Amino acid sequence: MKLPGQDAIAREADEHLTTYRVELPRKIVERPIRQVGKRLSLALLVLLLTIVVVYVDRDGYRDAGKDGPVDLIAAAYYATVTLSTTGYGDITPVSDSARLVNIFVVTPLRVIFLIILVGTTLEALTERSREEWRLNRWRSTVRDHTVVIGFGTKGRTALQTVSATGLKKQQVVVVDSSSKAIDAATAEGYVGVIGDATRSEVLKRAEVQRAAQIIVATQRDDTAVLVTLTARQLNRKAKIVAAVREEENAPLLKQSGADAVVTSASAAGRLLGLSVLSPAASMVLEDLIQKGSGLDIVERPVTRAEVGQDPRTMDDLVVSVLRGHRVLGYDDPAVRELELTDRLITIVRTTPDTKVTPHTRPLPQD
Repeated sequence: MKLPGQDAIAREADEHLTTYRVELPRKIVERPIRQVGKRLSLALLVLLLTIVVVYVDRDGYRDAGKDGPVDLIAAAYYATVTLSTTGYGDITPVSDSARLVNIFVVTPLRVIFLIILVGTTLEALTERSREEWRLNRWRSTVRDHTVVIGFGTKGRTALQTVSATGLKKQQVVVVDSSSKAIDAATAEGYVGVIGDATRSEVLKRAEVQRAAQIIVATQRDDTAVLVTLTARQLNRKAKIVAAVREEENAPLLKQSGADAVVTSASAAGRLLGLSVLSPAASMVLEDLIQKGSGLDIVERPVTRAEVGQDPRTMDDLVVSVLRGHRVLGYDDPAVRELELTDRLITIVRTTPDTKVTPHTRPLPQD
């Protein structure tokens, strides 16, 4: 009989016992049985070729058990024991041509045959070295990347939104305790780290200390707090954005070091309530949330030509003005005249052919 909460405790134990490792994106490979079939076919082809070579020059071989040239069965027997390096010595090349063929044809075929048969073993031996080299090369080059902790619905959607700004997949590292989630991430071209993100050694494997931005999208609020604390301790400069289910936990996350906190449950509830009161307004908000098509909210700097203008009279639809660390409304008297150091939060219309770069105006693709 299981006690209440026993399953949750078991899952937590499994997470802490998970061996952390880094998974780099891999190319799609053939199924193992198909690879084995191909290698067996190549080995058989080499064997048949050797039989043909020996049989064509059969007059140059002698069988200790028979007089005269070797027949087809003897040629097949000689080719088999020669390629397998068994070599009983009952059939031997006696003519100069047969010996030259053995030196320049049969011996290379023997080497090829052995390589094909032990190819799986050689591949297994070299794969580890290749992966280690790729991992060391990745560690030496990754800088100012994005770390996504949790590859569930929230993490994937956040990553899709950030990727719409032109973020390269090589600049993304996904951390999750589920091997299936990491397999899905690496299949999409991202680097994955399997392990419990509340542990500093796991985040170090993801090179969090060098990251430019960190997205915390865990399933539980207490996990999000621990992850944020650990990430902030490792990286004081990175921008950390976290998601929580309950609004009462948002202040705790900000105290833990998060620059921005999104409350998923209350945000969904507000959108549901707005859908009841005004379905059209709800559609507009949903359009703003879905980046890349329709209406988008964009942060961009003030241009020199816009300095001194009133946000309310500009061509762009200005929602807010970021001045220093304050976010002011477009109608705030303090921002009647824009300054060069200000940043604007604007609403723009985009199409599938429009590229929106981070913190800039939308730019048409070439």
